[in-house]
Amino acid sequence: MTSNFDHARELVYAQDRDRFFASLFAPEKERQALLALFAFNIEIARVRDLVREPLPGEVRLQWWRDFLNGVEHGDASANPIAAALGETIKIYELPVKPLTDMIDARIFDLYNDPMPSLNDLEGYCGETVSALFQMSCLILNKSHPAATDDHKTPETADLSGHAGVAYGLTGLLRAFPWHAARGQLYMPQDVFQRHGVDTLSVLKGKRSDALSNALNEMHEHVHHHMGRVEKAIQAVQEHLLPAFLPLALIGPRLRRMKKPSYDPFAAQPDLSQLKRQWLLWRASKNPLRIARL
Repeated sequence: MTSNFDHARELVYAQDRDRFFASLFAPEKERQALLALFAFNIEIARVRDLVREPLPGEVRLQWWRDFLNGVEHGDASANPIAAALGETIKIYELPVKPLTDMIDARIFDLYNDPMPSLNDLEGYCGETVSALFQMSCLILNKSHPAATDDHKTPETADLSGHAGVAYGLTGLLRAFPWHAARGQLYMPQDVFQRHGVDTLSVLKGKRSDALSNALNEMHEHVHHHMGRVEKAIQAVQEHLLPAFLPLALIGPRLRRMKKPSYDPFAAQPDLSQLKRQWLLWRASKNPLRIARL
């Protein structure tokens, strides 16, 4: 019989291979909790793709918000991802607020409003991606013998913050062609203005030196945050490292975007599954490889 956690595992395998493969380096008990968390993230991240108008999307997000706050909307067990998440929250005593903050941040996805500033973009990445890193640490830290007495506060908040911004920015750079094609720009307006980028031209898919310069600046911000990750990762307890393994894929992806032939409006093939598994395995043996670009 298929369990709720089986549904979560299948969803993550289909939609988020990075985190799926990284979770394989976690203990089996914690692995299913991680996958429940990641499946929840997929559910709220893909709402824009499932609706035609923002309002139905807000309704879907509100369902998740109500579920986390204990408001009944029928039998939540009918949704296997919600049931797996609810069980994970209970077993691992996870705080609900970071999860509802993730939902609130995803409202931005439903509209085509421009991202006002780099500070706003980093805040968005913090609430949607950094939170996943930190919540993963809470799960991995809960019952480990090396954990601190107060498992609720592993000293990874700062690391998770930088990791989330770096991983989130890289993901948005990779998704740039899809977002631009549907009239949505996550690249911050203050960066575009600084380089003289014409937003309308971007939405029409026109390449320019100004756009290249703006995207290069975003690459530099990824490098900045990964530099902070490199300093902090060395002090992290070994049992928490699986949470940060997806960072090992940032360097190879950025290098692909740095090639002279790179077209920001063309969909780029991702790293092969075998290459991703090898990079994650190698990083699991050496924490410094997690942050190496």
